[in-house]
Amino acid sequence: MAVSRIRYQTTAFTKPEKMKKIITLFTLAIMFIAVVSVNAQDKPYKDGSVWSVGMIKTNANMSKEYLKQLKSTWIAVHDEAVKQGLILSYKVLSGVSANPEDFDVLLLVEYKNMASMEGQDAKWDDIYKKVVGNDDAQKKLNEARLVMRTVYGGKLFRELLYK
Repeated sequence: MAVSRIRYQTTAFTKPEKMKKIITLFTLAIMFIAVVSVNAQDKPYKDGSVWSVGMIKTNANMSKEYLKQLKSTWIAVHDEAVKQGLILSYKVLSGVSANPEDFDVLLLVEYKNMASMEGQDAKWDDIYKKVVGNDDAQKKLNEARLVMRTVYGGKLFRELLYK
């Protein structure tokens, strides 16, 4: 019975070649770390607070009614959130749409940082129940707003504080 042997071709490095390759890789790694740390130190700003921005398009002839309703609900909820320390501040901005498919109201909420946004659902639920009412009242509010506006979306931004 013949036993066949398969030879695998390997690339054999001599010790000096192997050492040269290790030194080259080590040098590249050190240079990469140095560049990354220098870039991190050279940024001309530091991270500031985090802003949640909601973009709203009010429906025809509904702007005044929508902004009036924000006062009794959205503003009241966010006033309470400031009192409880959940947010730093909030703003409502209103403007003219640039085109028919553009938003005309911005709802801005300022948080201390990303971490302060996490794990606060129960507190927010309590605020909404206190200000707006139970789940049925909240549902009615959402249904009423459907005829007043379209939510175009939301974004998170970090404020940059220049040195």
